Order: sequence, then structure tokens, then C-alpha cells
Amino acid sequence: MPNPQPCRLLRPVRGLVRGRHPPARGTLLAATMLAGTLVGAAVQTHRARAQVRPLHVDLGGPMSDKDPVTFQSDSVNYDNPNGIVTWSGNVQIWQNDHVLRADTVTYDRNTGVAAASGHVAIVESDGTVLFTDYAELSHGMRDGISTRLHILMTDNAKLAANGMRRVGGRVNDLARAVYTACEICAKHPQRPPFWQLRAYDATHDTEHKRIDFRDAYVDMLGIPIMYLPAFSMSDPTVKRQSGFLTPGITPHDRYLGAYFTIPYYWVIDRQSDLTVQGLVSTRTGPQISTQYRNIMNFGTLNIVGGVAYDTHRQGSYVNTFGNTAESTNDHGIQGYVFAQGQASISRNWRVGANINLASSANYMRDYRISGYGQETLSSNVYLEGFGTGAYSRIDAQAYQGLNQGVIRNSDLPWVLPRYTYSYFGQPDALGGRFGLDTTDFYVYRANGVSDQRGQLALNWDRPFHNRLGQLWMLTLHLDSAIHRATALNEQPLYAPTMRQQVTGQVLPTVALKMNWPFLRTFNRGAGTQILEPIAQIIAAPNTGNGRSSYLPNEDSLSYEFTDSTLFSLNRYPGTDRLDGGLRGNFGVHGNWTWNGHEIDTLVGESIQEHIEHDRIPYSGLNHHLSDVVARARIAPSRFIDVTGRMRVDPYAGRIDFGDGLISTGVQHFRVTGGYVYEPVTPYYYYATNIQTGAPPAAYDAQMNELTLGASTNWQNYHLSGFVRRSLARQQFVAMGGDAGYQNDCFAFDIMYIKQYTSIGGQQRNSTIMFTLTFKTIGSFGIHG
Repeated sequence: MPNPQPCRLLRPVRGLVRGRHPPARGTLLAATMLAGTLVGAAVQTHRARAQVRPLHVDLGGPMSDKDPVTFQSDSVNYDNPNGIVTWSGNVQIWQNDHVLRADTVTYDRNTGVAAASGHVAIVESDGTVLFTDYAELSHGMRDGISTRLHILMTDNAKLAANGMRRVGGRVNDLARAVYTACEICAKHPQRPPFWQLRAYDATHDTEHKRIDFRDAYVDMLGIPIMYLPAFSMSDPTVKRQSGFLTPGITPHDRYLGAYFTIPYYWVIDRQSDLTVQGLVSTRTGPQISTQYRNIMNFGTLNIVGGVAYDTHRQGSYVNTFGNTAESTNDHGIQGYVFAQGQASISRNWRVGANINLASSANYMRDYRISGYGQETLSSNVYLEGFGTGAYSRIDAQAYQGLNQGVIRNSDLPWVLPRYTYSYFGQPDALGGRFGLDTTDFYVYRANGVSDQRGQLALNWDRPFHNRLGQLWMLTLHLDSAIHRATALNEQPLYAPTMRQQVTGQVLPTVALKMNWPFLRTFNRGAGTQILEPIAQIIAAPNTGNGRSSYLPNEDSLSYEFTDSTLFSLNRYPGTDRLDGGLRGNFGVHGNWTWNGHEIDTLVGESIQEHIEHDRIPYSGLNHHLSDVVARARIAPSRFIDVTGRMRVDPYAGRIDFGDGLISTGVQHFRVTGGYVYEPVTPYYYYATNIQTGAPPAAYDAQMNELTLGASTNWQNYHLSGFVRRSLARQQFVAMGGDAGYQNDCFAFDIMYIKQYTSIGGQQRNSTIMFTLTFKTIGSFGIHG
């Protein structure tokens, strides 16, 4: 494709569009045509006047006769006997955002034909620029022809042709057309672009923004690789237009077999659209899916849904808990709907909903519905408000289990409703700040504990410091809650009673924390070192939160004692279980920073007066002196970054928890690794009534996993891979890789993923995704 030469022309033309007119060289003659009448034209030593037939100019878009059309040139010649006006030398004609430039423009008032020659450039209102050596226009410049045409479009798209014929100012017929979005080599413009679409002829419909190619070839580096009898695409200036999108073909899938998809996109109006996609497969029934989007002044709406006839039937299997799980209603007519909506009521209040429902998890698996592989689908509706330092929200939540291997649908709760309020005030007269939090809810379970909770937490923090450089924080805290519960003997509490119970708790807490940072510089001021002892004392009544308590437990089913919770007042994630008693926490924080590099460490321990032996095992708090928690981040150079955490039991001489991340490499190559270790899997501890039986074998299985990955990029190429392996089970969890190439106009990518995890008694096996992307045209992919 020949190289256009827009550089000399585009800059002054853009200045004209913005109203900054460059001064004319030589004799500047300007005339303003208003309401189709030429007000003045100068010939004959600057001041001669003549009447000229009205000139209606159309530069490629809808024009108004009432808008002024202005021209300027180095000279103007008017041949009165023949009715011919000739502008020559840097001719510029513009109206609003439309600009025409040429070396010479001749207008014949008798025939209504205007001819532009020599470095002709036409700038459209959408930014499109047309270059040609010669253009001849008639009928108010709505019809015409041109030779050796080059068009520069949005997103660097380029269209060239040996010739063009314009009809009605709306349709351009092009002969021997070539289209590409690739850069043209400046040093060797004769070289073919990376890819181009080469056609015998093409039609550019400027009104409907479509380009149709006929008898076309797709060339890569000048070599034809594909023949297309006909091809239609949107004009690159189009951001949204109704029509069929790129179809998809997948030769093989475990559940669908070979399948074909064809989407249709419908632009409803300026703020909404609808996409409908049909799927036809060889192993199961068809599916119709849709997506509706609407962006309104006061909110947004996004609905995705589908319906299919699924012919697969799932057999029974034994899940993690040792129970036989069978999938019912997972064949025949199936469907799903994922909807998100949000609307503003006022400046401070808004309402919204997130609805996610599917007829069965196996249907999601069979038809590759996004979200399969998660443990649950969650839905909620909410009303929330925002104020200065305050937040309020009331919502309702529901859950649908997707993996019967670890979740029983009948165990999942309905939260109808839940109310949350949080307030954090401004500093008061004593220098402290007051905070208030409450989370109240009603939880219903068909199989398990149902309870209602009212909860209130009050907090007051007062920071201060002394002359020794010590930073102090005094905290006064009060937790309170009242519960009404039924079926206490069922999950997740398993209390030794079935009767209805009303109970509550109140826990006042006083805490004083001290940070004492010592700072020095080294390496001639280029580095800093911080050594910071931290000590904290917490006093509260001993709660004795045993698992046999009659107090329901909805938000504190796990317990995490690590470096991140060492100085927390409550190391449970919620407030149904609270850390009480007298205890002290202490640690040492160190930081070294120099030349953009860093080493940061923290080592700490907790001393407690009361010991709760019935906590979850391996909690790290089974003695008066807790496990030692530690964290370290080491980044001595830009070539390596290591972060690690652990919890060590000094009594048993073992590590009860550990994880780590490492990243190392050079500019174009990087290796990453991750490791996590825990002696048990606490989730299963609460999923089984351990008062009547031991936890399942899955509870005692170590969580001991290693993940390794590597990636490299060089110029336009990228390559990456990863592997995740369970060292405890001695089997892989997942592995995959990605490779591709990308330049200014083309992208190629191939991805491979293999999952070894069983979901619902089935494994997905391998997935291969192959994608080709042509800029301004679209993406073409194959999935297998």
C-alpha cells in the first residue's frame, strides 16, 4: 500500500478547524459565502469585484446553506466570459469542521463542476482525511471522481484505491481497494504492511458507516493467506453499530463437542444496547444467550442471561464429607441470569441489586457459563447511604451452591435482612475520635441454626506522644450483642441443645499501645534505618469462648493469628466470637531503605493470662506464651523481591503456618514462586459435627502447595507458564501457559490451561484458546 503524505498538510488544516487561520502568502483573497451567496471575490489588482453564481460546497457530510464557507489562496482568477473561477496556490476552503486543500481549484459556474488538483486533501468532520492528486466534483460536490486515492481514518486505519466514484455525497465506490490499520514503513513505503485486506472493489457507505469488500484477499507480509468472496465491516469511526459480530468456531469441547456461535449486536439508542448470541453444538442442545446494557443519568443496568436444552446427565458420586451427592434437574430446559443494577436516589442515597441465579451447576459447566468453579453464586439487593464520616446499608442476601463436593445447598443461609451502620467522628475536645459500628441481621437456614442478632460496637481512640519519641494509642472499646436462635444443635454451631435460646454478650476492652521508632541514616545519607519496638497491653473480661457455647456463630468461624493480627483487639474476623482476658503483645519492627531498595521485618509474640484449650487446633494460642509470628520482605535490588510469613510453635518445635512469595529476574525475563503451608484445613472442622464424630479426613490433610511461574517478553513477543502442585497430596492442581505476538495492528495469542481439581465429581481437563486480533476489524478465536 503506498504511503500517504499527510504530514505537511495535516498541521495547518487542523489549525483551520480550530479557527486559527494561518496567514496567506502572496495576495490573500477571502470571501465568505452565506446563505449560498458569494458576498465578495477579488480579482484585478486586489480590489476588482464581480458577481459569482452561488456555490454550494459539500465536503463529505451534511452541510447547511446558512453556515459560512470561507476560502483563501495565493491568487484568484475570474474568467467572466466563460464563468470560470480559478483559485491557485495553497487553496484552502472550509466550512465548520470540513476543510478542502489543494494546489489549484477550478469552478465552472455553467456546469457546476469543481476540479481540485495537486496535493488535494479533504478533512471530514469525524477526523477522516482524504488525499488524492485529482478530484472532480459536481452537483454541489455531492458527486464526483478521483484518482490515486488515500484515506486516513480513525485508529490509524488506512484505505487506498486506484480510483473512487462518489454518488450523492454518501456512497463511495472504490476500485482495487486496499485496507490496513498497520503502520507503513517510512524508509521503505513500498513494502507491504504486516496485514492488509486487498479487494477487487469496495463500497464505503459514509451514511451508514459500512465498508463492503468484494473478491478480497487477506495478506500477511504481502502473502495471501485467505480468500473472502465478500466481507463487510463497520467504518473505523463507528464505536457502536447494529450488526452481526465475529462468529466463533470451536472444533472440540468435552461437553459441547464441536460448537458454533454467532452473536448479533443491536444498538437500541444512545445509552442502551442488546447482544443476542446463538450456540449450536454436536453433543447437546442449542443455547440462546443475551446481554442488555443501559447507562442512564441516574444509574446503570446490566443483565446477562441464557436458556438452553441440556442433554447431559450427571451421575452420583461421593463428596468430601463421605456423602453420596446426586445432581437433579441438571438436564432438559436450563437457564441462568446474572443482573446488576444501581440507581441514585439522591446525592447521599442509592439502591442496587446483584442477582446471580442458575438452574444447575452442571448446566454452567456444560455451556461454559462464567462463574463455574466458584463455590457459590450470591445475590443481594441493597439500599445504602453516605454521609460525612458515616455509612449506612440495609440489604438481603441469598446463596446458591455450585460445588456439592464441599457445599450442601441445604446448609446455605438466607440473610433477610442485614443492616450495617458505621460512623467515625472528628477529633473531640480531648483529642480523641469516637467510632460506632453495628451489624444486625436475621439468618435463616432450612438445615441449620437460624438466628437474629443485634450488635453494637463503640470505640474511642486517643493518640499522643512524649519527648522520648514514643507514639501512644489509648483505646476504649465496647462490644455488645444479643442473639435469638433456634436449632442450636445443627450446623454451624452443633450445641448440645435443640431448644430456642436467647443469649448475649457484653465485652468492654481497654488497650494501650506504644510504638517507639529509632531512626538513623547510613551510606552517607542515602539510606535510612528504623528500629521500632512495639508493645501493647489489652485488658478485658475473660469470655471463655468455647465451641460448646450457646451463642450462635455466623461471622467468626475461622481464627487467624499471624503478624497482621498480632496487635488486633479481636483476632476473629467478626464479632460473634471475641478475644477476652488479659494479654500483652510485643514485637520489633525493622526497616532498611537505600537507593530504592528495602528490607522490612517484624517479629512478635503474645502473652495471655487465660488459655482457651477448645479453640480450633493449631490456633497458635494453646499456651500462656503464644507461637512466634514473623514477617519479612527483602528487596535488595531490582532483580529480586522476597516476602515470607510464618508462625512457629516453640513448644512443639514446628511451623504451624507459613507462606512466601518470590519474584526474580531481569528486564525481559521473570520467575515467580509462591508457597503456602498449614498443618490442617480448618474449613472442614466447622462443616462436621465433631461432638458426635471426628472431622473428615480432609480436615487432617495438610495445605502444602507450591506455585511456580515464569514469563518473558522481548520486543513484540511474550511467553509465560505456571504450574501449581499440592505437595501434601502429591499431585498437580493446575498448569498452563500463554504465548503470543503483538504489534501496532495485529495480535496473536494461544493459551493452554489444565485443571486437575474435581468440581462436582468431574474434571474439566484441558482448555486451549487461540485468538487472532486485527485492529479495527475484530478478533477471531478458537476454543478447545
